[in-house]
Amino acid sequence: MFSLFLLPLLVAALAQGPADSAAKPAAPEALEWRADRPLTWADFKSRPKTDRLAALTSSTIDAKVGCTDFKFSAQVTAVFVPAESWVRDPARASANLLRHEQLHFDLTELHARKLRQRLSLVKLDCQRLQPAFGNLTKASFLEWQREEARYDQETNHGLNQPRQQYWEQQVQQKLQQLEQFASR
Repeated sequence: MFSLFLLPLLVAALAQGPADSAAKPAAPEALEWRADRPLTWADFKSRPKTDRLAALTSSTIDAKVGCTDFKFSAQVTAVFVPAESWVRDPARASANLLRHEQLHFDLTELHARKLRQRLSLVKLDCQRLQPAFGNLTKASFLEWQREEARYDQETNHGLNQPRQQYWEQQVQQKLQQLEQFASR
C-alpha cells in the first residue's frame, strides 16, 4: 500500500506562485529511497489502521519546484514515511511480506525517476508554470497510483509468489533503464 498525499499539496502550492516550494517538507524521520538502503521492519513505526492488511508502506514523491532568474528547477525525491507505515505483527512478519512492501517503495522511486525524466524533457515557462507543471505532475501521480493498485491486485498483496517475482524483475529492470534519472 502507498500514500498519495502530495498531489493536492503540489497543485495548491503552485497556485500561490511559481517560486513557491511545491511540496510539504518530508518529516525529519522520513527516509529517502536509496538502492543501498532497503527497508527493515524496524522502519515501520505506526500502528495498524485496518484488519485487512498485514502491512502498509506509506511513501510519496516529494517534489520541490521553483524559478530563479526565470530558470525552472525541480528536486524530486521518493520518500518512505515511517510514522505512517506499519506491520501488524513484526515478530511473525515474513521476509516475503517485507519484499512486497519494499517493492511499493521501489515503485515510488521508479515513478520519481519517470517524473525527473519528464521534467528534463520539457521547457517550463516560469511565468506560466502552474498549468503546465500541474498537468505534468497530475498525470505522473495518476500513473503511479494506478500502477501501485495494479501491483497489489496482480500479486494479491504479495501472496501470489510467481506474480510477485515477476513484478520484482520488471521494476528492477525499469529502475536500471532509468538509472540516469536516479537522485544524486
